Amino acid sequence: MTAPASPAPLWQPDPERIASAQVTRFQAWAAERYGAPAEGGYAALHRWSVDELETFWTAVADWFGVRFSTPYERVLGDRAMPGARWFPGATLNYAEHALRTAEDPARAQDPALLYVDETHEPVPVSWSELRRQVGSLAAELRALGVRPGDRVSGYLPNVPQTVTALLATAAVGAVWTSCAPDFGARSVLDRFQQVEPVVLFTVDGYRYGGKEHDRTETVAELRRELPTLRAVVHIPLLGTPAPEGTLAWSDLTGADTEPVFEQVPFDHPLWVLYSSGTTGLPKAIVQSQGGILVEHFKQLGLQCDLGPEDRFFWYTSTGWMMWNFLVSGLLTGTTIVLYDGSPGFPAVDAQWGVAERTGATLFGTSAAYVMACRKAGAHPARDHDLSRLTCVATTGSPLPPDGFRWLHDEVAADLWIASVSGGTDVCSCFAGAVPTLPVHIGELQAACLGTDLQAWDAHGSPVTDEVGELIVTNPMPSMPTRFWNDPDGSRYRESYFEMFPGVWRHGDWITLTGRGSVVIHGRSDSTLNRQGVRMGSADIYEAVERLPEIRESLVVGLEEPDGGYWMPLFVHLVEGAVLDEALRARITRTIRSELSPRHVPDDIIEIPAVPHTLTGKRIEVPVKRLLQGAALDQAVNTGSVDRPELLRFYEDLARDRR
Repeated sequence: MTAPASPAPLWQPDPERIASAQVTRFQAWAAERYGAPAEGGYAALHRWSVDELETFWTAVADWFGVRFSTPYERVLGDRAMPGARWFPGATLNYAEHALRTAEDPARAQDPALLYVDETHEPVPVSWSELRRQVGSLAAELRALGVRPGDRVSGYLPNVPQTVTALLATAAVGAVWTSCAPDFGARSVLDRFQQVEPVVLFTVDGYRYGGKEHDRTETVAELRRELPTLRAVVHIPLLGTPAPEGTLAWSDLTGADTEPVFEQVPFDHPLWVLYSSGTTGLPKAIVQSQGGILVEHFKQLGLQCDLGPEDRFFWYTSTGWMMWNFLVSGLLTGTTIVLYDGSPGFPAVDAQWGVAERTGATLFGTSAAYVMACRKAGAHPARDHDLSRLTCVATTGSPLPPDGFRWLHDEVAADLWIASVSGGTDVCSCFAGAVPTLPVHIGELQAACLGTDLQAWDAHGSPVTDEVGELIVTNPMPSMPTRFWNDPDGSRYRESYFEMFPGVWRHGDWITLTGRGSVVIHGRSDSTLNRQGVRMGSADIYEAVERLPEIRESLVVGLEEPDGGYWMPLFVHLVEGAVLDEALRARITRTIRSELSPRHVPDDIIEIPAVPHTLTGKRIEVPVKRLLQGAALDQAVNTGSVDRPELLRFYEDLARDRR
């Protein structure tokens, strides 16, 4: 495993930053009001937040001024997992909180949204205009018969209309769900057919990589295959007229209507998110209005330190939980930046250009994008004015140590680098950003407040400075209330609570260091286990992809019928590179010296590209199943894969090895 980094931090917040951070002010306030520790900094506050869980979440709701239209009976009605009930008796509305800034006359005309497409020219939408559109659309949804609990779906890109549609849906008390328009019809239907939406918002197409992509045929198929639809709303992103039988977006959002916010129970469903679905039907994950509200207030306000002066840009699509997380930036009065387009158009540093033009203060992206910029020799600080940028956050996969160093060297020496880790399952982070703690290379700063994060060995015992399973031992408000189409809860329990009943097992390998930081090693369901020594695939990728010839890699380990273990490494080379004996030797030497001689691959095989899920994660388990001889349709749901044709390679390889 990658050893914890040197104790010398890469970045240390100065005293002024620590003093001004919202989490510092929250701690002092909570010490007076709720008995939180006044001394001991973040570590003491975190310990209190998990030891006094109900008091902590009461303080969060109080600090952020959560509007309970009816009071709660207690904070946690049942602490058991699964089945924890948060704030029973309370009613509220997520959209009401997201639009509160529009009530302030001094802020009403400030931008709530900055929309950027591939022209990179920001287009603002003010708080008052967003609120007006939400009011108009919510009234029209009610007129269409949409009621609390009904599902409303969006086949939409990351544009302002999508934010409006989500907030109007939440205002009505209906349940939002979305897919990005680069999803094919089968992938969308695998998701939407489970929840049976009554309204579908669609675009005629989208722009990506300088090209227009028509989606009219896909939309027609969705309309045919979703019999529960009562209405389809057409958003003419490419300028086409509304098809017959659809409603025009402009007709639904033109009125000056004060929004009416349905007051719903705390655990009322807000949205349905989906797992990647690589090995079967995607899990339809239900999260609640109140649970998301308080979790995102904590995560965005305290962990990310966002407030009214900030501009929050995270590169994402509407098919990834980070889009929902981005929209919640509105809760803290923050201007959110919506970018619709290719991350690398017209050049690899395009996202840095968006950050510059929008004055982003927190820029979130994927670890893969950071490493692509490093490989391409990009120089963000030299080529862009990033003077307003104080934090770069990454997720999707662990940020390798070289990514930390590159951000430090090429963006700013005083940059707060927040590598974070969580999941669609909770639409939040277990560990990551803390504005008052140092950043160590290769490490997440700490576990998040209210999250009793532990690493457990195979016997269920907590370990420190050793690799273990990522475990959360207390409930979080944003944990799923249930899965859709899982009436007895069996699929939910099997997903998180089967290995260690009563606690959340996420399926990642982590190390909790003695100083409280966290190292992520990759998925535990794709562990590399050679001669009893376990290693996460992320450690292999971090070492191998430092080599300039390697664009990306994929590694799996297969238990063989004769008791053997075959561990191939697949490499996608940069243009012009050749997998000759010299490169093979360098790959082997790198893994042997930096990681473990036991994890030198048995074979190094060149591939045309690495297959990913539609949200950009490398596909390891399906590849392993294919190499074990499973048929393609049994090993993977091809609709969940960005380039399904790449999987034929592994099917052929398995056949050749028999």
